[in-house]
Amino acid sequence: MRRFSPAEPLVMLATVALWLVLAIGTGAIVGTACSLFLGALFRTEGRLYDAPWGLQAALLVAGGLGNGLLLHYAMRLDRSGLRDEPIVAVNEQRGRMPLATLWVKPLAALITLGCGGSAGKEGPCSQLGAGAAAGVGQVLRLNSELRKRLVACGVSAGFASVFGTPIAGAIYGIEMLAIGRIRHDFLFPGIVAGVTSFVVSRFWGVPYPEYRIAFDARFTELLFLKTVLMGVLCGVAASWFVELLHLVRQGFDRLRARLGIWPPLVPLAGGVVLAALVAVLPADYLGLSLPLMERALLGESVPHLAFLWKALFVAVTLGSGWYGGIVTPQFVIGAVAGGAFGPWLGLTAAQGAAVGMVAVVASASNTPIAAMLMGIELFGGGSTLYVAGACVAAYLMIGHRSVYPAQHLAYPKTAWFTAPADQPVGHEKVQLSWGVLRWLGAVRRLLMRRGGRGGP
Repeated sequence: MRRFSPAEPLVMLATVALWLVLAIGTGAIVGTACSLFLGALFRTEGRLYDAPWGLQAALLVAGGLGNGLLLHYAMRLDRSGLRDEPIVAVNEQRGRMPLATLWVKPLAALITLGCGGSAGKEGPCSQLGAGAAAGVGQVLRLNSELRKRLVACGVSAGFASVFGTPIAGAIYGIEMLAIGRIRHDFLFPGIVAGVTSFVVSRFWGVPYPEYRIAFDARFTELLFLKTVLMGVLCGVAASWFVELLHLVRQGFDRLRARLGIWPPLVPLAGGVVLAALVAVLPADYLGLSLPLMERALLGESVPHLAFLWKALFVAVTLGSGWYGGIVTPQFVIGAVAGGAFGPWLGLTAAQGAAVGMVAVVASASNTPIAAMLMGIELFGGGSTLYVAGACVAAYLMIGHRSVYPAQHLAYPKTAWFTAPADQPVGHEKVQLSWGVLRWLGAVRRLLMRRGGRGGP
């Protein structure tokens, strides 16, 4: 095509029109589906905080068994051989997902959160969004590139519906696909679908919280450096969370293999561990833990180790095989960590909680741009300078870890590391670059020579 071809604007206008139709339709379907799920969730979650320990323990054990049986038997309904992870659907399955089991994980999440399992609410909504979008693509017989965009639209719409942040939700659904790369051709459909899903969910009565955090307008370079340091702390907290989740999952897998445990009983064992934990720790860490997060955002005192206890509860829940989301726990971990440590850096407890809340998401999910936008949408434009440095610093500090093992690594986060392109984070081999290895070798030889000279 010639540089100034008259066909180009017509083709781009047709592209805009196409995605307005597809993304609005998908966003409306996803917003309605997520509203139904959230309505059911609001009626069942959070009933355990004041219950006697015996009832809590019984429901945790029952919830583990319910998850195990449901996921073990219902997943056999799928004959497609496809994996049901949205990231895998876009990156590896050309926008296809198994549709026969679309209902399974949302139901499992209701069991998890209703019985007190520590997890999030956005996972089932992104699952519904991706599955509904894949179904639309299949019905319309779209090609693989259009299907991939549509599935990303569905994920964006699901996140926007859950958190009430249409722009950040849209970017999150795209940015989470790979570390170091954003598909800009996904942006327009993702934003249209996210805004549509948010509007539809609000129409159906989904409530969204409003946070009023007082950010000082007299922002200084010193305060900016302090927020960067807050990001470093949140990156460390996020890395502990990711590693703890990985270790607990490995531990349950080894326990099942060594003892020959029937797979549906592994989540039951996780329920037993959760019951033991709640016998010695507050019930605040069960379920979504939104009251704990809200206390931190109000500036109330929270325990300094609250972020670690919440990470442990989530790791046991998800690592033993229960199903639930992974983003809401990041909000809680970040808010309580920021609320506890923010005053050490000259921030108020509420400011620290707000900054920490989005910084941990930027880090653990490797989505710094979506996290920054989320901070702006949740806390207003006055938070921009506070969250920007913290989110990017946290994103760097976690290195090449992720709560999403299927997330691809497009580019290493520093030139001092090398890695094969577009490998899942759970499989990739990140290594020090040749230049760094050569420098370390030179330093080692220099130290050895100096040590030799100082010898007898």
